[in-house]
Amino acid sequence: MLYRFIKILLDFIFSLLAIVILLPVFLIIIIAIKLGSRGPAIFRQIRAGRDGKPFTFYKFRTMKMDVDPFGASPKSGQDPRLTKTGIFLREYSLDELPQLFNVLKGDMSLVGPRPLYMAQMAEWNDEQKKRLLVKPGLTGLAQISGRGELTIEQKLALDVEYVKKASLPLDFKIVFMTLWQVFTRESIYEKQYSHTEETRGQKNR
Repeated sequence: MLYRFIKILLDFIFSLLAIVILLPVFLIIIIAIKLGSRGPAIFRQIRAGRDGKPFTFYKFRTMKMDVDPFGASPKSGQDPRLTKTGIFLREYSLDELPQLFNVLKGDMSLVGPRPLYMAQMAEWNDEQKKRLLVKPGLTGLAQISGRGELTIEQKLALDVEYVKKASLPLDFKIVFMTLWQVFTRESIYEKQYSHTEETRGQKNR
């Protein structure tokens, strides 16, 4: 499929260019994290990739080392689990930058459903599992459609909608709208995880 080939090519080119250009930013962030709190600068976690295949997911650590890495997602910058550097990184989505290496490796795409926990797959119905038909992304339709304002059920529905409508014009639209949200810092923190449950967030350390 031509779209898939072009998407893979663009993922490789843009992730490689971004890593090279942003390398000084990576180094500054790593130093800031190390100076601000003990522990590694990079947070690693196993997430579900395309077809449910597990992969190691990277991000800059934003939480202290003595907190539950699977705990509820912070609902504000006042969360005591966050480091001072971590608050800044989250508010500008800089904590997600290491996922450019996931894109370069082929585990993720620039655009697609956000990668969730392996354990969460067992909770999805057949329709929701369609989100696994494509690679997870740095950003996706759910992230430009409400982000932290949405529940997990709403995000899953938008993920499936993306899978059904995926195209280069939609991908470019999502990228540009994501950049706008980063600058405006809209809906950074989750308001409510689920219609029936407010725990078990997905954006941890």
